[in-house]
Amino acid sequence: MKYAYTILYVEDIEKTIEFYNSAFGFQKKFMTPKHDYGELVSGETTIAFASNELGQSNFKKGFEKLDLNTKPNGIEMAFTTENIEDDFAKAIKAGAIQYEPIIEKPWGQKVGYLRDINGFLIEICTPIKN
Repeated sequence: MKYAYTILYVEDIEKTIEFYNSAFGFQKKFMTPKHDYGELVSGETTIAFASNELGQSNFKKGFEKLDLNTKPNGIEMAFTTENIEDDFAKAIKAGAIQYEPIIEKPWGQKVGYLRDINGFLIEICTPIKN
């Protein structure tokens, strides 16, 4: 078995893909003709987005949509960088909202938290050095 996708359910696929491109540099990999599902070029594991409507059709029991006015869900995506301050600021300029400022952890790693335009938590961090 292989971990292949993380799929985030959002209101606007195109706007979300544009945000991830301008905030983090991820390029669009795929988009359905109906624009209800799209993927980013993001490494071995694909980051994908599906419309809330598609989610409602997939999950007969429904699901909780994210809301920027409430606390985020207890899950995050983490992106590593050697230029954390610059990349953190670039993401905010693109529309991300700072959730927790960058701090240095006792093991030397720098970590900061953002919320994307949909409300998902994103950790921006330096790689852990062994």
